Amino acid sequence: MTATSLHVKPGTEWAAVLGRSAERTPEAFGADRLHNLVDGSWRPIGDPETLVSPVDGSKLTGLPKVSAGEAQHAVLAAAAAHREWATTPLAERRARVTAAVEAMADARDDLALLLAWEIGKPWKLACADVDRALDGVRWYVEEIEGMLGDRTPLDGPVSNIASWNYPMSVLVHAELVQLLAGNAVVAKTPSQGGATCLTLAHALMAREGLPVTLLSGGGAELSSVLVRSPEVGALAFVGGRSNGGKVAAGLLDTGKRHMLEQEGLNAWGIWEFSDWDGLAAHLKKGFEYGKQRCTAYPRYVVQRELVDRFLATYLPVVQSLRFGHPLAVEHDDDELPVLDFGPVISAGKATELRDRVADAMHRGAVPLWRGSLADGRFIAGQDTSAYVAPAALLSPGGASALMHSEPFGPVDTIVVVDSEAELLAQMNASNGALVASLACDDEDKARRLAREVQAFKVGINSPRSRGDRAEPFGGRGASWLGCFVGGELLVQAVTQGPAGELLYGNFPEHSRYPAAI
Repeated sequence: MTATSLHVKPGTEWAAVLGRSAERTPEAFGADRLHNLVDGSWRPIGDPETLVSPVDGSKLTGLPKVSAGEAQHAVLAAAAAHREWATTPLAERRARVTAAVEAMADARDDLALLLAWEIGKPWKLACADVDRALDGVRWYVEEIEGMLGDRTPLDGPVSNIASWNYPMSVLVHAELVQLLAGNAVVAKTPSQGGATCLTLAHALMAREGLPVTLLSGGGAELSSVLVRSPEVGALAFVGGRSNGGKVAAGLLDTGKRHMLEQEGLNAWGIWEFSDWDGLAAHLKKGFEYGKQRCTAYPRYVVQRELVDRFLATYLPVVQSLRFGHPLAVEHDDDELPVLDFGPVISAGKATELRDRVADAMHRGAVPLWRGSLADGRFIAGQDTSAYVAPAALLSPGGASALMHSEPFGPVDTIVVVDSEAELLAQMNASNGALVASLACDDEDKARRLAREVQAFKVGINSPRSRGDRAEPFGGRGASWLGCFVGGELLVQAVTQGPAGELLYGNFPEHSRYPAAI
């Protein structure tokens, strides 16, 4: 639905949000570029590359990419700051982290609006990303003393390389817990999106005296520094398997503490099941943010005798999805729209998804539903090159990329099976996943089947998510390497315990930190 009356809600325009952010923390923003945070000060270093919004193709600001030499200097400075911070009393660390959280809470709406423009999050989901980060850290502030006990900070700062999709609730949240535990932190800005939101957040953190470093640059250029530098005490990585494999290879001979979260093809198996109304609610929520998250479910493995009932439930859900410009309203005083998703991260990603759908159909997949951009909610004349309408394909061929890998977009595949063995084989198609679910009326049978599913978390008649606070998170197979995190495990992952301690995780054999069973 393109309506001539739709327009960007006043006060949410990019120029307005950027202006408020720069007014709040002018040290972090140049006239046409962001700055990098090195050794406690914001510096106009690096060659700027223009950022483009996936929302409407408009130019945002300049992302200055530093060289490997500049990054090495920043890591050395972070190591010096780490030595001082590691001796700072816990009470002071708690006070500074709390002050930073409250400063970000004061800037919450602008942080969320930056996410809407930079990575296309609808307003409600952007607010949830910010709120989840801040609420999670508040919980750790209350619990940290008991979690730490006699544990001590690592020997060097924690290096963080994260994907673009959850800048606050994954990256900033992790950094603040790492800081609370006594470590300085270094973070690389994701090249695809979220840089301005992270710049504002880190400026507020730095103002409270937290030893944070924020660098922008290409992964190929900076990886050797941020992964292999002897000054780095641990590495936290969130991203795809290709980049994750390169990072893992770079860690082989270092013995560094690490937490590498990589994607997997999360699957929902449906076997001897009848609660279709309950499933419908889960299916609707599953399309949040266009399935651009590591715990999305893009694969449904369905018992043949239930395919008709499943489709009668599934198709009305996918046909009812609302997508479009996340900040467009009809009247100035309207609330921002409640959408299931906006654009994918870039026009290039949109083209990739469309090509994957076409390839799967060429290899025999049956299109059950292919939405149209004409159903989207757009401003007249808007660039829609980064938008993808939802699609669902039945039985992609074995040679299709959609059969074995996560699409990271609003594209689902449905596979039909005839036996429990086939159900498990298709749910395990990607050699490990972060989450999975089984829909089955017999919960004892579901739990038995769940033991054979290669995912860290398996839901029974409900989805699983990344989790936070007391709930651990990790992966199976190629979806994760290193320490598991969440609650007490996150604190353990970034602190030193007694000699010979076994850390809970998914470790390759070469790791000096073997997994606890």
